[in-house]
Amino acid sequence: MTAVEAPAVDPVRAARLAELGLSWQPSGQAALRGPLLRLAEECDRAFTTLAQIWQADEERHPASLPAQRLQRVDYLRSFPHQATLAARLAEQEANLDAFLDGPVLREDGTVAVTELAAVTQVLTPAACYHLFNDHLGETFDAPRYLTTRNTCFRNERYYVPLRRLSSFTMREVVCLGTSAEVVDFLEQARAALDAFFELVDLPLEWLTATDPFFRPRANPRYIMQRVEPVKHEATYGGDLAIASINRHHDHFGVNFELTRGEEPAHSGCVAFGIERWLFAITDRHGTDPADWPRLADAAAKVRSGLGGGRV
Repeated sequence: MTAVEAPAVDPVRAARLAELGLSWQPSGQAALRGPLLRLAEECDRAFTTLAQIWQADEERHPASLPAQRLQRVDYLRSFPHQATLAARLAEQEANLDAFLDGPVLREDGTVAVTELAAVTQVLTPAACYHLFNDHLGETFDAPRYLTTRNTCFRNERYYVPLRRLSSFTMREVVCLGTSAEVVDFLEQARAALDAFFELVDLPLEWLTATDPFFRPRANPRYIMQRVEPVKHEATYGGDLAIASINRHHDHFGVNFELTRGEEPAHSGCVAFGIERWLFAITDRHGTDPADWPRLADAAAKVRSGLGGGRV
């Protein structure tokens, strides 16, 4: 990929975000503390409250996935430019001695690696992959609703504090079921999100989108997504997707041997990028925490309005 310069960052805003608890690394990683960390946790509480509209079961997963499992859906061929691989030094003593005899770290800050062990793990690119992998081969006799949060990793051409990161936090809610059950879930989710956005005074526009395929025009999945849109993003300020609704059809069901009754399960998900929510809220409502909306309370109102249980 050719190098692309990151958009300019407002230094006044950057300084205020630092006061609120943002530590930013040029590698595209952010650390949070203080008010911003508390806001991030409230965002997640709000999203888990919304997940309880369907009484979604919470799961927790590790930081990486077996490459062999992820490749069931051709991830590495579709997104090689974004994949972050978990690499380590080959464990042979001679190789480790060679590493220790070298500079270990070069003057430019890069690690002076010697031979690497076989790479078998990919750092989590999206939280929902774990859900499909962890339920490999299962059969469901009713629609299944799951939710999880994970730190996700993606290589990007540039990074912008809170807007575009190399590692970021993603909360997802997934439905596994028949085609009709998934469509019903996604319609309910969009209605719930619209009500939530209104309560927290966050103006968002739903835009049709595609996944960021490598060489998209050579990938039949990209062409299919253009012909039959399956991804819709809730976009703030015209260009920042802070949530998305995705219909997978039976793509994951077939490749992870998930069945609903006797047919491959269909699936769909709702995803939230938590750091992007921090940007949107502080941009819309300002940088005084006293002015920030009570997100968890708003989510509870939405859940209550939809019956407070599985719908």
